[in-house]
Amino acid sequence: MNDQASRSLDRPKARLPRGFLDSTGGVLAVHDRLIGKLSEVYSSYGFERVTTPSIEFADALGKFLPDQDRPHEGVFSFQDDDGQWLVLRYDLTAPLARYVAENYDTLAFPYRRFQTGLVFRDEKPGPGRFREFVQFDADTVGTASMAADAEFCMLVADSLEALGLARGDYVVKVNNRKVLNGMLELIGVPEGQEGDATRLTVLRAMDKLDRLGIKGVAQLLGSGRKDESGDFTKGAGLPAKDIDRVLGFLDAKGDSRAAMCASMMEKVKGSAIAEQGAAELFEIDAALTAAGFGLDRVRFDPAVIRGLGYYTGPVFEAELTFEIKGDDGRPIRYGSVGGGGRYDNLVERFLGKKVPATGVSIGVSRLAAALEMRGLLSAKAHAGPVVVLVLDRDQLTRYQGMVSELRSAGVRAELYLGQSGMRAQLKYADRRSAPIVVIEGGDERAKGEVTLKDMALGAELSSEIKDRAEWAKGAASQVSVKREELAPRVREILARHRIY
Repeated sequence: MNDQASRSLDRPKARLPRGFLDSTGGVLAVHDRLIGKLSEVYSSYGFERVTTPSIEFADALGKFLPDQDRPHEGVFSFQDDDGQWLVLRYDLTAPLARYVAENYDTLAFPYRRFQTGLVFRDEKPGPGRFREFVQFDADTVGTASMAADAEFCMLVADSLEALGLARGDYVVKVNNRKVLNGMLELIGVPEGQEGDATRLTVLRAMDKLDRLGIKGVAQLLGSGRKDESGDFTKGAGLPAKDIDRVLGFLDAKGDSRAAMCASMMEKVKGSAIAEQGAAELFEIDAALTAAGFGLDRVRFDPAVIRGLGYYTGPVFEAELTFEIKGDDGRPIRYGSVGGGGRYDNLVERFLGKKVPATGVSIGVSRLAAALEMRGLLSAKAHAGPVVVLVLDRDQLTRYQGMVSELRSAGVRAELYLGQSGMRAQLKYADRRSAPIVVIEGGDERAKGEVTLKDMALGAELSSEIKDRAEWAKGAASQVSVKREELAPRVREILARHRIY
């Protein structure tokens, strides 16, 4: 083997781990606009922004993911040099509990915060399911009032509408873990270590109602289910009478939130914990009704489960109701873009006393994709910088002066720093999504002018321009201006296209 072949074998392969994505300018611009709009709405509700680190001690973060079968238990972990285990945060709520406990004596309660950041899950990746993603959270810590839970339902509904979604395109669905616990108690699957595996299987089956229907859920509650690909999922192994009870609970109906709650309670009659949960739902309904939030925005749903293990009371899920095409080309509902609930025990893990809390989390990437499908946010609308071309290398300082002048006027601008000719520079500007190209050759310089090429207006593709003669054909999309008018005329064109 020669040296060149040996060196080739030593090179690392350029590749991404499964479940991770690179994000480019257009996508990031969409995310920034989305986060900006959510921040406005959350701030209007009185929440303040906080950030916490991506890495926490494993024991501080705890284990609440619904994943019992993987050796790493759903989190990315590693040991510090002093032997302590650290993990990448799997959500923003568990770190918040640590933050509140650590700063308990200095915070004003109820404490209200919102936060956005990357979270990490060591889970099996799949379509639309990644191991690194952005969440946007809001939480209220230090109140047991159901008005706080109702407020999060309102907050999510208001946020989705502020982003342009119409009523009917979304719904916030609410349930209560206490009602679910009562139902599980009645079929002999109480909380506790011995029942946890069966309990998790039952809850997972119930959570699949929208996707699999009653028949599919019944199979998962029983011996198991084989899907279209032939893969078999082992079921919870419940007896027929208990399966009927669970399915009856899921089939609860009502033409109002109060009627739905009463119907759910009829299915779990005799459970004290379920009665407590129903009373909480009635309180939430009263607050929502007083604020004018009807069934078209927020409703109760017995199939809302939420996977994280720290929820102790009301749970809610924001679902987009419009259809998209699935991998098989069939129409499917877009589904959940966020959710949350009450977690009254998380801070207690640190302080040894009850500190009730509730909150909500929105998946930024998933919501952004939905908004783009609706034409409400578009990565294609992302504008790059104004590009100043370099036609005469001995005039580089003049071109640099133009760029600095544009930046001082508040215009995003860059100087072409490559070594290519005009055609390649235009192609570069096109690929950079430049709204305007600034040209100053010898002819323009002799007249004290510059040429502004409006790339958004231009009809011809930059790859078709081969020389200055062809450039003249694009007169409708370009204009010559006095050199001293460069910045104001650029701003005028950008304003016309609603850029910046």
